[in-house]
Amino acid sequence: MSTSASSSLLTAKLPTFEEILEAAKETFRQNFGQEPELACCAPGRVNLIGEHVDYNDGYVLPMALPMVTVIVGGQRPGNEVDLITCCAGADDPKHVKFSLTDLQPSQKPKWANYVKGVIHSFMASVGVQLANGFRAVIVSNVPVGAGLSSSAAIEVATLTFLEHFTGHAVESDAERALICQKAEHKFVGMPCGIMDQMISVAGQKDFALKLDCRSLETFQIPFVAGEKDLVVLICNSDVRHELSDSEYPTRRKQCSEALKLMGLRSYRHATEGNLSDLKKTKCEEVLVKRARHVITEIKRTQDAAEALKNHDFAKMGELMTKSHMSLRDDFQVSCIELDVLVDAAINCSGVLGSRMTGGGFGGCTVTLLQQSAVDNVITTMREDFIKKFNKDAAKNIEFYICTPSQGARKVHL
Repeated sequence: MSTSASSSLLTAKLPTFEEILEAAKETFRQNFGQEPELACCAPGRVNLIGEHVDYNDGYVLPMALPMVTVIVGGQRPGNEVDLITCCAGADDPKHVKFSLTDLQPSQKPKWANYVKGVIHSFMASVGVQLANGFRAVIVSNVPVGAGLSSSAAIEVATLTFLEHFTGHAVESDAERALICQKAEHKFVGMPCGIMDQMISVAGQKDFALKLDCRSLETFQIPFVAGEKDLVVLICNSDVRHELSDSEYPTRRKQCSEALKLMGLRSYRHATEGNLSDLKKTKCEEVLVKRARHVITEIKRTQDAAEALKNHDFAKMGELMTKSHMSLRDDFQVSCIELDVLVDAAINCSGVLGSRMTGGGFGGCTVTLLQQSAVDNVITTMREDFIKKFNKDAAKNIEFYICTPSQGARKVHL
């Protein structure tokens, strides 16, 4: 089941993969007067459980989405990159050129820094300078700013393109993810964890990915919810609070401070019993809350992976809801809009669990529910949102039904 063809007329109609690939090819023809030689794509992701623990040595359980970023391109003389984006939400200018011999982050456009950073990290990793420049067009149907990792999709699509363009393959999925993470750290200035890049690289159809964020070891967990007539429903709230960029580094710092006060080197060694030691230091209560979320979320994620293995979807849903409560109360990265949507969902018949997903302060919720309940749940979530806020606030809310999909890959032209 794709995002564009669901059992409900209430879900959003996103462009299909075929439509965005054709749009990329046509834009390439119109601007460069020739056919592209190569196409690659990489997906966005939704994290089922395991939020804000990827940078704390925890486990996460994301799945790759059918929404992808596509890049098509071909060689050009010299050492310049000639790049166009058709991605919604990208800042101007949409058409840029830059030299491969002097890759530097730019103030504008910010979207180009994702590509520049990956090129820079890729060349450093494989130990080669690109022999030729290239022309390329980027198109995506991953909603931007929704917490579905549109940034990682661009990074991983770019890396996959570079591997096929140069013939230099990166050694492992872990190294691919690290190259893209480094690009976001150094060229975008976002100290993200490794989850988004890893699932975009290594996702598989009909599997969730349990990722050990300390060792980068991955475990493919079968997730065929359709066998039980269940679906995953994503709600894009269209809320984007400006706090997200500033609060992310703050949360990382607070987690680190709490870990140090507990006398531990990693949250993987921490238990709820360590919270008593933390309280004895008479630290700020906020540090206890942050540590409690990380410790309990790591355990919830391990339990959720086992629940999926055992096809215990009721347990999986219960853990998802508990995760939201922890993110709301202890990590304090939810917001009233997401809380209203989650509360509306979990009070509906047929819903097993619901939570915010992504960095927080807006973005998306993810809900595990019975297929037959989809229309009622969507209607209830929208109506409750309107009651709390107003019709204008709800007019851009979108819903997508998704299944675990394939990770980064070359696309046949």
